[in-house]
Amino acid sequence: MKSGSNLEKILESGQFAVTGECGPPKGTSPRVIQKKGEPLKSCCDALNVTDNQTAIVRMSSFSGCVLLKEVGVEPVLQMVVRDRNRLALQADLLGAVALGIRNVLCLSGDHQRFGNHPTAKGVYDIDSIQFLQMVKNMRDENKFINGEEISGDVPLYIGAAANPFADPFEFRVTRLAKKVNAGADFIQTQGIFDMPKFVEWMKMVTDRGLDQKTHILAGLIPIKSVGMARYMANNVSGLSLPKELVDRMADAKEPKEEGIKICLELIEQLKEVEGVHGVHVMAVAWEDIVPRIVEEAGLMPRPVM
Repeated sequence: MKSGSNLEKILESGQFAVTGECGPPKGTSPRVIQKKGEPLKSCCDALNVTDNQTAIVRMSSFSGCVLLKEVGVEPVLQMVVRDRNRLALQADLLGAVALGIRNVLCLSGDHQRFGNHPTAKGVYDIDSIQFLQMVKNMRDENKFINGEEISGDVPLYIGAAANPFADPFEFRVTRLAKKVNAGADFIQTQGIFDMPKFVEWMKMVTDRGLDQKTHILAGLIPIKSVGMARYMANNVSGLSLPKELVDRMADAKEPKEEGIKICLELIEQLKEVEGVHGVHVMAVAWEDIVPRIVEEAGLMPRPVM
């Protein structure tokens, strides 16, 4: 075992994992994140805490992870290289381990020009692939990026993100391979709606044997309304949302129910895709629907490791 995390135990034992997401508040209330986490702890093996997602300032992922641990949820610390240099990244990782955080997701971060502080200076001291390599060396070699020894173990289960739909499509698997080779134990993908394209991507993944070296969790975004569907189809970079799904939402008498139905259909298909080892449910401002989705998808009860 690399970290002893619950997520690691589930994935390494060959079981189908379920992770979710918690967006921290634009404020200081600890209850906001704990209230989101409490209903999800029985249906998710771990919960990501986002790190200034879409480059909008929120409570830190670090604090959110500690607050989730207090209510019995296993957190995944998201960290972006946009906001920290190598000193800050390594310092925060040591602090996270000291506080019992065992999962980290290494990300580039959305560019600051898309957020609410567009003139903020991006750091990007190292990129996300170098970040993965750095964390792996901290864990496996017990060394900082400069080669100096770390006192104490750094037991972390290391994750990365992948977007199967961004252009150029053929390069997506090459980029994934770089992340796997750098040290990614698990991968969480962008939200999947275009199943044929995702299956094509996964075929390329399995052809290269990458599914034997990492655990791929397929991303899911439950759709609440036709407005949300149209917005994602037209405005979210690297997201492929077919017109027929937007039309289904537009024609539905009860859009929320239709969105849940679409999500459940996608899960059923994903269970059959070779190389998919779990799902990552990103219920944007709709966290309370996740227990129902996991239950109706036949993924309850979750294994106790």
